[in-house]
Amino acid sequence: MKKTIFKGVITTMLIASIVSCSSPKKANSNNGQPNGGPPSTDELFAQMDSNKDGKLSKAEVKGPLANDFSKIDANGDGFITKEELAKAPKPNGERPAQGQGGPPSGGMQ
Repeated sequence: MKKTIFKGVITTMLIASIVSCSSPKKANSNNGQPNGGPPSTDELFAQMDSNKDGKLSKAEVKGPLANDFSKIDANGDGFITKEELAKAPKPNGERPAQGQGGPPSGGMQ
């Protein structure tokens, strides 16, 4: 009897651990994005727009935005707006192919 109960408890614990490991991942601590994705435009502005004027100056930005500031600042006014940031190429490889205006077709030539 004790062996049967012990086997039942072990089996239940094993099943519970398998189920908990295979459940969908929740948003992690990387800016609330699932699977470590990039922060949204609104999240970036909330983090970086220190004077809360609705635009980012070169002094306010950090990381890849600072490195590509002149590319993202489409109108060259010295500030990045939410619209400019939304239209900017994404740093995670979602950039259009050079000269193609979109992703490569993957077909044979």
